[in-house]
Amino acid sequence: MIEIDKIDRAILDALQKDGRLSNVELAKHVGLSESACLRRVKNLDEKGVITHYAAHLNAASVGLPGSVFVRVSLVDQQEEKLRKFEESVRSVPEVMECYLMSGDVDYMIRVVVKGAPDYERIHNTLTRLPGVARIHSSFALRTVLKRTRLPLRSQG
Repeated sequence: MIEIDKIDRAILDALQKDGRLSNVELAKHVGLSESACLRRVKNLDEKGVITHYAAHLNAASVGLPGSVFVRVSLVDQQEEKLRKFEESVRSVPEVMECYLMSGDVDYMIRVVVKGAPDYERIHNTLTRLPGVARIHSSFALRTVLKRTRLPLRSQG
């Protein structure tokens, strides 16, 4: 874990709320000079605390209103099989998240879809990925909560 102080946390929290803040606005918000603020942001970038900047889109407004959670079981869990699956799943553009899991399934995946007919196509793609034994899918009926901001509390 990288050590970050109270000011770094304030910078990170402000950028999570609004990644379009200018350095001038950000510096005012956290009570630093513009040059000191810019140095801190650059340092957070270089340390890998800030991984990237992005715009969050409304999936429904771009024609992808559905989310499907897919539980994937592989034939076996040999390291090479896991690596091949992980490499291949990255090439499926509708896969938004993929997690290696403990428990009764190997992976949990979230895919975005236009609807059920669209998911059938994606399902067929997923079943052909290396090492897949079984797939269980659940359609999300409604998003209750979706956060993009990490809770930055003081460590101590």
